This record gives sequence, structure tokens and C-alpha cells, in this order.
Amino acid sequence: MATRPEVGRERAGSRGEAEAEAVEVSFGPWRRGGSMADEASQVLLGSGLTVLSQPLMYVKVLVQVGYEPLPPTLGRNIFGRQVYQLPGLFAYAKHIVKVDGRAGLFKGLAPRLCSSAIGTVVHGKVLQRYQEAAKAEVRGGLLGWGVYFEGSPHAFVSLQPGASKKEPVSSLEQVLKETSREMVARSAATLITHPFHVITLRCMVQFIGRETKYSGTLSAFATIYREEGILGFFAGLVPRLLGDILSLWLCNMLAYLINTYALENGVSMTEMKSYSQAVTGFFASMLTYPFVLVSNLMAVNNCGLAGGLLPYAPTYSSWLDCWSQLHKEGNMSRGNSLFFRKVPAGKRYVWDERRFR
Repeated sequence: MATRPEVGRERAGSRGEAEAEAVEVSFGPWRRGGSMADEASQVLLGSGLTVLSQPLMYVKVLVQVGYEPLPPTLGRNIFGRQVYQLPGLFAYAKHIVKVDGRAGLFKGLAPRLCSSAIGTVVHGKVLQRYQEAAKAEVRGGLLGWGVYFEGSPHAFVSLQPGASKKEPVSSLEQVLKETSREMVARSAATLITHPFHVITLRCMVQFIGRETKYSGTLSAFATIYREEGILGFFAGLVPRLLGDILSLWLCNMLAYLINTYALENGVSMTEMKSYSQAVTGFFASMLTYPFVLVSNLMAVNNCGLAGGLLPYAPTYSSWLDCWSQLHKEGNMSRGNSLFFRKVPAGKRYVWDERRFR
């Protein structure tokens, strides 16, 4: 990757250097010197992470639906006090293995792998289009005469006659531009892969009623189209898109504010600034978790599976209706944590239904 010449750094000035450090947030392939990484390696890496995280997602989805196959047990919380707790990730996974064997932890893996691979390619292609358009704009002289330094966040240094010193694009403007591009890329990937996401969730939820309705990816496509039409493939899409977009903007804007105003500019703070993106990403995901929950519930609601019908869920008229019901019941964070799970306040465990009410 090409680096900015020293003259570019001198023209930016000390303020430009501070802004350049403040804008160090992750936007995927667009930030890597203008060249896309090998798609095959990205797909393989994504597939590996998908396989490793499959048991965790499987348990999380069942908890989100409200299925509790194991009763609460008396244990101790992080402060050492005795409380009734629900089974955590490992106890829940052990129960699944007991019922379906180890292979049972990987139900829904095939459509999820398809979603991961296709999403990676679509995301990369969209960002590549933006990159090519930016290069063509610069080379075509739409920004005036100057020198283009590939791979720099402030890539264009103006050399127009009479311009002795030009400031680079501000870090805030750069963050807004690249976040917008990342939003479009993620939204495109989500839109195209959502049918696979719906099938993945329904394959998992079949564990509750022991159904085999969605036994294969291709047959699942045929079943959804026959029973629900085209719209069935996009059940829960709106809250999922909204959650992704809000999470992205919250994450990147918080990281920008922290790097610009909260952290001092210096060598000792370099690592702190690199970690700010991860910290803000964690908080953004926590704040937007209700959108994830509502999206997953809408994807399986009233689809003919026990996990999408009463007593686990009524038939929601819309995702806003689902949101309202969850808010009234105090279940907006259900499934957010798979460790140290507390018994819901004011509710009792119903053994026959394997849930709380």
C-alpha cells in the first residue's frame, strides 16, 4: 500500500495530523489502500468464523424465542449471593447435544454459510464500485489539478496555481463519507442475503416442536414461496436493516468523538485510539439489540412452527406490534446474555410449556 509522502504530511499541518489519527476507524476494504483483499480468503475466513459461532447463535436464537427446556437452578451470582439462575450457554448446548447429538448444534449451518459467503462478496463489490468511482473522479480532474496518493485517508493534495497551502478533507467529512458508503454496502449485503437468514432461523427454531419442515435450503425456499410468497423471504428485514444502520453510525461517530476530543494526541494514546472502535462497537450493539431480537422473532412468527406460535408468541401484525408486546412484557433484552442469566422478575416457570409466563 502506498504511503503519503512527507510533503503531504507537511501540508496537512499539525491539526491535519491530529484529525488523521482521529479518523482511524474501520470501514472494511475501502480503507486498505484502495485495493480489495482476495475475496476467496475473505470468504474462507468468514466461513470458518461462521462454523465456530454456530452453536452460540443456535442457543441464542432459542433463548430469544423464549424456549427454556431446563428449569432454573439455585446458584451464585458474580457477587456471591445465592439466586435462581437459568442455564447458561454450555448447559443449554449440552441439552441440545443430549437430544440431537453433537451434529444437532449445527442445524441451519448450510444456509448461514451461504449468507456469509454471498454477503462478503456483495459487500466487497459495492465498496469496490465506490473506490473505482473515486479514482475516476480524481484522475478525471474533477477535483482540480493535483497529486493522488493512493491509500491515504486524505488522498488528494491540491497543486493548483497560487495555492501555497491546502488543507486536506476534514476528518469529520471523511467519517461521514465512508460511513455512508459502508452503510450502503452493508444494506445491500443484508438485503440480498436475508432469505438465507430467515431459513437459518427457522431451521434452528424447529428444535422446539421437533419439526422437519425446513430440512434443506432448496426445499425451504420452495416451502416459503408456496406458503408466504416473495414477502416471506423478507420477514423481519426492516428492523434488521434499521438496527445495522443505527449500530454502524453510533459506533463510528462515537469513535470519532472519543478519538478527537476525549483522547490526547500522543504516542502513548495510539493504542487507546485503536481500541476505541471496538469499545464503541460493543456499546452500539448493546443499544441496538432490541432491533436484532424483533427481527429474529418476526422471521419465525406465524410460519407454521411451534416456536413461532402460541404459547411462545402471538401472531404479530407488524414488527412495531412485536416491539410493543416485548416492551410491555419486559423482554426487550431477552437472549442478550447467555451467562449469569437471571430468572425474569414476576414470572414463573411453566414446565409443560418450557417457558416463563
